Amino acid sequence: MNHITANNAAGQDFMPLMRELVRAYQAFASLDARLHREAGSGLTVSQADVIFTLGNTPGMTCGEIGERTLITKGTLTGVIDRLEGKGLVARRRGRQDARCVHIALTAQGKALFERAFPRHVAALKQRFDQLDSTRQEQAIALLAEIRAALD
Repeated sequence: MNHITANNAAGQDFMPLMRELVRAYQAFASLDARLHREAGSGLTVSQADVIFTLGNTPGMTCGEIGERTLITKGTLTGVIDRLEGKGLVARRRGRQDARCVHIALTAQGKALFERAFPRHVAALKQRFDQLDSTRQEQAIALLAEIRAALD
């Protein structure tokens, strides 16, 4: 194992992979944000993430939403507050445990999900369809290996 110094750190063998991974993430995040703006739903990426996560479910706790999204707990509370203010989600206390708060889409939230989610997936599909199914499977496997190495 070689000793990493300030002089040789940038030249490490994994650096091109790391840069490309970061660029891919940035490209995806930029496209995702642009698609949400163009959709005209008035949702931020985080708000759409919550709506899309809650769609086709009876609702979830904040902990469950946090596990399924990339939204931190501190940010999630504000996102849910804003969605509730727009009438898209509702908070409900748990029946067995009143300390547990359940978040669910309202009728308005469900209607937005049913309009916005398929359009968003269709727009992303156009991009990912540029890779055939074999390349997509290879990318999934390689990304899973990278994620495991980073965990």
